[in-house]
Amino acid sequence: MTYATHVLRHSNKIRGSSNLIRHDSAILVRWFSNGTRPSMEKGDDILRCQSGLVFGERHNIPKSFNRCNSSSAVSNNSCRAASPTMSFGNALRTAIAPCASTASMSFMRGSSGSQVPSRRGFSTASDLPPHQEIGMPSLSPTMTEGNIARWLKKEGDKVSPGEVLCEVETDKATVEMECMEEGYLAKILRGDGASSIKVGEAIAITVEEEGDIAKFKDYQPSTSDATPSPKEPASPPPPKEEVAEKPVTPSEPKVSKPSAPPPDRIFASPLARKIAEDNNIPLSNIKGTGPEGRIVKADIEDYLASRGKEAPAAAPKADTSLEYTDIPVSQIRKVTASRLLLSKQTIPHYYLSVDTCVDKLMELRSQLNSLQEASGGKKLSVNDLVIKAAALALRKVPQANSSWTSEYIRQYHNINIGVAVQTDNGLYVPVIKDADQKGLSTISEEVKNLAEKAKGNSLKPQDYEGGTFTVSNLGGPFGIKEFCAIINPPQSAILAVGSAERRVVPGTGQDQYNFSSMMSVTLSCDHRVIDGAIGAEWLKAFKGYIESPESMLL
Repeated sequence: MTYATHVLRHSNKIRGSSNLIRHDSAILVRWFSNGTRPSMEKGDDILRCQSGLVFGERHNIPKSFNRCNSSSAVSNNSCRAASPTMSFGNALRTAIAPCASTASMSFMRGSSGSQVPSRRGFSTASDLPPHQEIGMPSLSPTMTEGNIARWLKKEGDKVSPGEVLCEVETDKATVEMECMEEGYLAKILRGDGASSIKVGEAIAITVEEEGDIAKFKDYQPSTSDATPSPKEPASPPPPKEEVAEKPVTPSEPKVSKPSAPPPDRIFASPLARKIAEDNNIPLSNIKGTGPEGRIVKADIEDYLASRGKEAPAAAPKADTSLEYTDIPVSQIRKVTASRLLLSKQTIPHYYLSVDTCVDKLMELRSQLNSLQEASGGKKLSVNDLVIKAAALALRKVPQANSSWTSEYIRQYHNINIGVAVQTDNGLYVPVIKDADQKGLSTISEEVKNLAEKAKGNSLKPQDYEGGTFTVSNLGGPFGIKEFCAIINPPQSAILAVGSAERRVVPGTGQDQYNFSSMMSVTLSCDHRVIDGAIGAEWLKAFKGYIESPESMLL
């Protein structure tokens, strides 16, 4: 009722609010607070004015309205005033609320009016000087949390822009986190090995002065987060007005309370509830077959019968004689598991296999390796030639170099081949950018360098982002004859390469047989993007490059 009783008394003030907003927003706070709080001592001026300007004569505002020194005023851009047609209560909430907290912070910091960077923390306590909280950064597009592998700086060390603070284990690789500002590392909040740290969560504190380090010995991030919150509503009066405003709108709790129960409410007959309680059965586990999904007695009896059948199968789990070791799951393995599960659940896979003769490929590889050894280069592997052939086949059949979205199929103009690399920490897929435009020696050198970085957990985001097609080879290193790989989203295809083995193949004449080295490959395709004919056309082009490898050099 407080706002309603003052509507008529202050109608003239509301009429002039559109003109008043052009002036200092801190004056607006004082004007409304004087008019709506009769118990406040209006002679107790919070803001003093030295400019000699009187607004009461021009805008129909009482001359007791306080004036403000422009040097300590809050920026007008941080406030918004209500239009003259708004109700008085809405005008107060719109005009006072955003300004009051800003004004109170300005008064606490003094009349300098300096702006504080968003990541810096300030405290009114004498033992906490200005400081900066360093949060867990987002070091990859899919990262939501990370682990601290190890800190390269200790508490008390001086840090400069560009220096590495720590190594962060992301969902893709272990990445070095660099310092952005000069200062001193006052406190490490999450030490070596800290895991499951959400992006944005504070992991360290830095200060500008070396003498301030000791003051953060017992610092806790929760204290810093809680410090500013009570300070803002403490000095201005608006919070008290908001409390008085709640009885005026009794309809709000009535609307919110009945809306919450329906999603969690379970409909069941009284008899069904009684039987469920006697048998300790949660009703949420039972699907009702009665009217409108109501759980009836028959549903409970069916559930008890099915549980009785499953009980013997669950009995072996009670065996405690097994010995085991729980291995912690790394961040990269968590992400790999979730992405592959998502791929199998949401992507309609189908598979195409073909056998390729690699006799000419092996012969060309031997000749090229002889040239490489003479020039001091590294030897080429079969996988290097496979990557080149896959890239050229994508250039010939660009439909396979695409990805699916809900509204369109995106066909890429860059051919970036991902190469699956198995490490002790999990599966990494570094990317060879523009593989169709690079020579075999360049591809070979990049693959070896990226594989070493993957095994050493030193891949950078640019090393594994942007792939459009993936090659997974288990034939050369493990001797697997053939297998089916899971598509790496958002890509639409992956090539599984098996080992090359000597086989008996038909000769040119009747009853003639020859021995040839044959290699089996299987293409996994997303049927939403790559139709069967397109996948077969790509495999035909790939086989042509493998069986006539000299065409890759043209």
